[in-house]
Amino acid sequence: MPEINALAIFFLAAVAIGGVAYVFLYPILSGEKKTEQRVANVARAEPMARKTRGPQKSRRDTIENTLKEVEERNRKQNSPPLAVRITQAGLGWSKQTFFIISGLIGIGMFLVGMMSNAGLLPAVGLAFAGAFGLPRWLLGYLKKRREQKFLNGFPDAVDVIVRGIKAGLPLLDCIKMITIDAPEPVRSEFRAILETQAIGIPLGESCAKLYERMPVPEANFFGIVITIQQKAGGNLSETLGNLSRVLRDRKKMKAKIQAMSQEAKASAGIIGALPVAVMTLVWITSPSYINLLFTEQLGHIMLAASAVWMMMGVLVMKKMINFDF
Repeated sequence: MPEINALAIFFLAAVAIGGVAYVFLYPILSGEKKTEQRVANVARAEPMARKTRGPQKSRRDTIENTLKEVEERNRKQNSPPLAVRITQAGLGWSKQTFFIISGLIGIGMFLVGMMSNAGLLPAVGLAFAGAFGLPRWLLGYLKKRREQKFLNGFPDAVDVIVRGIKAGLPLLDCIKMITIDAPEPVRSEFRAILETQAIGIPLGESCAKLYERMPVPEANFFGIVITIQQKAGGNLSETLGNLSRVLRDRKKMKAKIQAMSQEAKASAGIIGALPVAVMTLVWITSPSYINLLFTEQLGHIMLAASAVWMMMGVLVMKKMINFDF
C-alpha cells in the first residue's frame, strides 16, 4: 500500500512538472515567442506602412467615390423625362411635336372607330390608345432598335481606342477617329462626347453622360472605366482591352440566349396566332356561323373577353422567354 501511494505521488509530481515545463518551455522551443515578437513588431510598424501606402489608399478612395457618384447618377435615370426618351429613340422631335403627333393619331383612331360604327365608347378607347399608348410604344421600339445597333458597333469602337492608345495617340484623338469611321449610332454618340468635352466638361464626365443617351450596361461600363482612369490613373489600354472582351462575351451570350429561346418564341407565336387563324377560316367557310360574334351583344362581350385572355397569355409567354443579364 505505501508503494502504491509513492507511485501515485511520483506520477502526479511528474505530471505537474511536465505541465509547468510545457507552459514555460514550449513557446520558446516551438518558436511561438518569436512569432509573437514578430507580430508585435508588425503592429508597431503598421502606422509607418500606412503612411507609405498613402497614395494607394488614396487611389482606392478615389475609385470608391467615383463609383458612388456613378451609381447615384444612374439611379436617377430609371424614369427619364419625355425629352430624354425622345433623344434615346434617335428622334429630333421636341416635346410639342410629340404631343401634336400623338393628338393627331388619337383623332385619327377616333374617326376610324366612329366610321366603323363601333360605337362611341370603343371609339373613345381607340382614341385613348392612339394618343397615349401607340406613340410611347413607338418610342420604346425605336429606342430598343437603336440600342441594338449601338451594341453591334460598340466593341469595334472600343478596339479602335485600344489600338490607338497602344500606338501612342491621346484618348481624344482616338474618339475623333471613331466619329469619322464608325457606323451610326456609335458615330453620333461619340460625336456628342466630343461636343460636351469641347464646351469645358471633363472628358471622364462626358463619357459618363453616354449612359444617359444610351442606357445600356455596356455604355455604363465604358463611362465608369474612363471616369476612374481620369481621376485615379492606370493602364487605360489594358483596362479597355478587358472591357472589349467583356463586351464581346456579353454579345456572344446574348446571341446564344436568343438561339436557345427561338423554339419557345416560335411556340408562343403559333399558339397566339391559332385563334385568329381559326376564326378567319371559319368566317371564310361559313360566315353565318361566326357572324353572331359581331352582330350580337353577347358576341361582343365574348370577343372582348377572349382578346383580354389572349393578351394576358401572350404577355406571360413573353415574360417567360425574355432573359435579362
